[in-house]
Amino acid sequence: MRRSALLVLALLLPCLLRAQSVPAPQKAAPLPIIDVHVHAMKVTPGIPPLCPWFLRNMPGSDPGSPPPSFLGTGCAIPLQPAHSDKEMQDSIMATVKRLNMTMVVYGDAGIIRNWKKVAGDRIIPGIGVSSPSDMSVVAFTDSLSSGFYKVMGEVAPQYQGLSPSDMSLDAYFAAAEKHNIPVGIHMGTGGNGMANLTSPKFRASMGDPLLLEDLLARHPKLKVWVMHAGYPLVDNMIALMGANAYVYVDIAGLIWSYSQIEVNAYLKRLVQAGFGKRVMYGTDMLIWPKLVETSIALIENADYLSEEQKRDILFNNAVRFFRLDPAKFK
Repeated sequence: MRRSALLVLALLLPCLLRAQSVPAPQKAAPLPIIDVHVHAMKVTPGIPPLCPWFLRNMPGSDPGSPPPSFLGTGCAIPLQPAHSDKEMQDSIMATVKRLNMTMVVYGDAGIIRNWKKVAGDRIIPGIGVSSPSDMSVVAFTDSLSSGFYKVMGEVAPQYQGLSPSDMSLDAYFAAAEKHNIPVGIHMGTGGNGMANLTSPKFRASMGDPLLLEDLLARHPKLKVWVMHAGYPLVDNMIALMGANAYVYVDIAGLIWSYSQIEVNAYLKRLVQAGFGKRVMYGTDMLIWPKLVETSIALIENADYLSEEQKRDILFNNAVRFFRLDPAKFK
């Protein structure tokens, strides 16, 4: 019996050794995702946790009462903020690698350069001007000429009470058009009570997508994407996109701040109107790193979108808009 067992072992041993030498199949990398709306900003200590979809309820307040606080209440597991610039960078870089992401980033120039040193081509730098006081036209043009910045954004004249077609900004858009630089412009809502609490010059009326018409007429080769998809003015957004073939939108910020029912209805309306090839994914990332997973989940769980439409929103549309080489993402 013992000799028989040894004989069987001798016969099986080469097979066992060959099996051990075969490498385990590698897990396929996740499909690439492009986030077109990421803020690189210095972390301010003391920022509270954030509840996703916190604007599903927007209670009124009173001028004599403390301003409403809503970021860290009303949910079981609020998203935690980063507590330092290093923690934020490490979290973002880990997310980029784990989820196979590329990010269009704007904000603090030093932080953008630090992120790009680590992530290389996965970081696409942007530079924004929201009013002439931000920087001179010459300085802005020189920045574009350096080749480092690939995007003009975020442009947010609405917070200054200005239309995007205001002539005080026209020379900046002319520079972007000349250098073939796409432009991201904040249009739509700014949250709950912006004009009362944080931005007294903010005007809801300056977020109407149709205010872009004069700008687009003056610069017919300018590629513009409307940040936040002009929420909540979906009809005007659709009208603008129908008249201007080079206008895209992102759904950043919108997808993790307002009610999921409202967000899905807005996105579904854009897709039903025929603009599924011009909607791009974005987070509007601030200092809560898990906003990425929260935002992606809304797209992936949208039962009214086909798999092709989801891939368009998460990747394909941004490749087309930013004139990227899809082969570099394989």
